[in-house]
Amino acid sequence: MDITVQELKERLDKGEKINLIDVREENEYQEDNLGGELYPLGSLPSQIDELEDRKDEEIIIHCRSGARSARAQQFLEQNGFSNVRNLTGGILAYRENERKAG
Repeated sequence: MDITVQELKERLDKGEKINLIDVREENEYQEDNLGGELYPLGSLPSQIDELEDRKDEEIIIHCRSGARSARAQQFLEQNGFSNVRNLTGGILAYRENERKAG
């Protein structure tokens, strides 16, 4: 199930503790990030053990526009993660939403 940028922003603004995973590359993360943990899509298979203890928790994944995070979502679900949500539109949509909100 996906999550909208509005829902994520509300939850971050409330200070909720969220398992937020950023699957972009290191250089993209350095330019701009939402405070999530960086697990680049290409290295996710080798790092999946680090997420093992969160298999049954909600995990929200994002990338730049939603494509890489959709692949990461599928990969995690295939490996037994039960509650993985993809940020619709990625960080681009998140920042656009912030601009519109002023």
